[in-house]
Amino acid sequence: MNRVHSRRSALAATLAGLALALTACGGGSGGGASSAPASGGSDTSLSDVKSKGEIVIATEGTYKPFSFHAEGAGDLTGYDVEIARAVAEKLGVKAKFQETQFDGIFAGLDAKRFDTIANQISINAERKAKYDFSKPYTVSTGVIVTKADNSSINSFESLKGKTAAQSLTSNFYKLAVDAGANVQSVEGWAQGVALVRQGRVDAIVNDKLTYLDYAKTNPDAGLKIAAETTDKSESAFVFRKGSTELTSAVDKALDDLRADGTLTKISEKYFGTDVTK
Repeated sequence: MNRVHSRRSALAATLAGLALALTACGGGSGGGASSAPASGGSDTSLSDVKSKGEIVIATEGTYKPFSFHAEGAGDLTGYDVEIARAVAEKLGVKAKFQETQFDGIFAGLDAKRFDTIANQISINAERKAKYDFSKPYTVSTGVIVTKADNSSINSFESLKGKTAAQSLTSNFYKLAVDAGANVQSVEGWAQGVALVRQGRVDAIVNDKLTYLDYAKTNPDAGLKIAAETTDKSESAFVFRKGSTELTSAVDKALDDLRADGTLTKISEKYFGTDVTK
């Protein structure tokens, strides 16, 4: 998972006490999405989805393990994709995915090219002012990852004086610096975690889901989570403001999927643990 842009940035910014500025530009292609009143009027968001027999869902399709094509060119799959399909089934409609680049995904929703977004979109105050969100289906924290035999780091305070591999463009860089770590600049997670494994740095600070995805595919990496934050980031389906009925129906579907164990099953498939609560 090389890019955990939306959720990771929001988590790190929250933990660092920074405001996350939301910008959305560009656009996708396609159509057939339901409408919802900007203010007042009748909410037809759910009835429109029901009448056409499908819910149009925006996702990137290049964001492993959340939304990607199996073996590069196979079927669209991933954690978010499977959850979206399960939700659509509970609604009694077909899930139709509209693959859209992230920089145009909110503009596409605004333009009614799709009904919702399933792409690890984190909930924050600025987005909530403009969009409706379902109940969260992903919960994550910030973590310190070290070698499994490292006993000198067990909290963010214990990072002081240690060396952490961090991308200077990531907000996790600020967490490491604020904790007093000496930072060695890297291009991203892959390079940073390699330095940890080689013993060339003491730790790397990143998003928990990034580590879990890595640990699932590299079970013999010899790493561990040494500490994690108490603050959490939550990701959910996003809807146009006023899509109250559709949002409520998706919430009920998520409740049912949580109760029958489907969310846990999907989560364990991709991360080896339940990240849905």
